[in-house]
Amino acid sequence: MLTLPSAVRIYVAAEPVDLRRGFDGLAAATRSLMGADPLSGHVFVFLNRRRNRVKLLVWDRSGWLVVYKRLERGTFSLPMDPVPGQRHVEVDAGELGLMLEGLDLRGARRQKRWYRAPGREAGDLSSRKGAVSASGARAPWRPS
Repeated sequence: MLTLPSAVRIYVAAEPVDLRRGFDGLAAATRSLMGADPLSGHVFVFLNRRRNRVKLLVWDRSGWLVVYKRLERGTFSLPMDPVPGQRHVEVDAGELGLMLEGLDLRGARRQKRWYRAPGREAGDLSSRKGAVSASGARAPWRPS
């Protein structure tokens, strides 16, 4: 299992890449396929044509890191189709973990989760159902 900070983004190339490439070849593929800086510290994921092998390329402060995995049976699949005009897909760490296990996430459905609205304080309870504001007025009910 990979533990990544929330600031790290994960990009998966939508086109197959020759995985015989090493550090420099994958860095060049990052620039050409994804238009991203390979020295940014983000994770770049590449699949081969048969989609049974995957390489992850990461730059940390001291050098390159490559993770290479081969599935003995089955194939890797992209969790979603790329946006037209894009040659990569951005995924989160959970999706990457499931993808590395060989699970197909195309039919998966993400459940709605709670999030704090921008500009709200942690102690601000005015957005709760039935909450009373400082003026005594009740906050309108909003479906979650």
